[in-house]
Amino acid sequence: MEYVQERIATLHEFGGTAGRDRDLADAAAAAVAETAVVVPMAAREHGNPAAERVLEELASLEPGPAAVFVPVRAAPDEIGPVRRWLESVPLPTRVLWCNAPAIDGLLESAGLDGDAGKGRDVWLALGPAAEAGEYVVVHDADARSYEGEHVRRLLAPLVMEFAFSKGYYARVEDGRLYGRLFRLFYEPLVRTLAADNDAPILDYLGAFRYALAGEFAVTADLARRLRPPRTWGLEVGTLGDAFAHAGFDGSAQVDLGRHEHDHRAVAGETGLEGMSREVAATLLRVVEDGGVDPDYETLRDRYLAAGDRLVEQYRADAAFNGLEYDAANERDQLARYADALESPVTDRRLPAWADAPIDPEAVVSAALSVHNV
Repeated sequence: MEYVQERIATLHEFGGTAGRDRDLADAAAAAVAETAVVVPMAAREHGNPAAERVLEELASLEPGPAAVFVPVRAAPDEIGPVRRWLESVPLPTRVLWCNAPAIDGLLESAGLDGDAGKGRDVWLALGPAAEAGEYVVVHDADARSYEGEHVRRLLAPLVMEFAFSKGYYARVEDGRLYGRLFRLFYEPLVRTLAADNDAPILDYLGAFRYALAGEFAVTADLARRLRPPRTWGLEVGTLGDAFAHAGFDGSAQVDLGRHEHDHRAVAGETGLEGMSREVAATLLRVVEDGGVDPDYETLRDRYLAAGDRLVEQYRADAAFNGLEYDAANERDQLARYADALESPVTDRRLPAWADAPIDPEAVVSAALSVHNV
């Protein structure tokens, strides 16, 4: 049985022994009523079975969440049907149209206009969510295996006085290993940087079993301190801020079992290859802020060497479990991701809500304006 603890508290799923502490289980369940849940979506998820399941599972929680914020990126002719669909579910749902003209105008007037994507969408919801509950839970809408119990499991560390709780889970589907950007980019890159630097931030980043998981929970106070990058890299940026404000002692990770997600293609700007550039920029910014001075001249070659060693380990693990494994394809991904390894030029993070020049209520008003439907 795997029961290893990392530098952060690691809460495992031990099967039959899980949930026997009734006081903790009851406290985590009760905390849902004091929690705002953030579920970012795109218009394409309208009626998607995975998104439908997420909403149904959230609606099944008793007690239910204090609020459910759904930041949505949609075209003007899509937002009406999407909003009606989301608000038809028996939940205290607040749909935030993230690319509404009123939102764009509000951000421009505050000097916060610029690139938009998942990070900005979640940021727009974090401020209002921190006002609506004592805790904030964030998770994606594309997990076909999602369970409402995941909210309670993510909240359990917070009721035990941790400030940050990160979900982790197995990514094995259809007889294959997934979690490719984590396995083939994040993990070998963090190992490479840690090989010649003992900065605590690298120990922290290396302690998470699935650092790119989209599921996490924070106290409302920590939610106000997060500075997400505008597009991809939200998960890594969150870890950087969690390290700064919660640290090793205030952070935990929770076993959420096994997840089945939609899968993204590798090649191109809309695939994992494009995502790797955003993740790299955020991760390298985080480690530089943590006192690491990467040797960018040798980083690419050292990363590829670390990735190659991991490919051999993945090959052995896959064979041991009877899984399909294409080592050549995995090495091709390493080469694609290696092109992302360059010094970050600009800081694309949004400000913490504790310091933001706009008010969360202004975001809600702009996103819900009748002129936007």
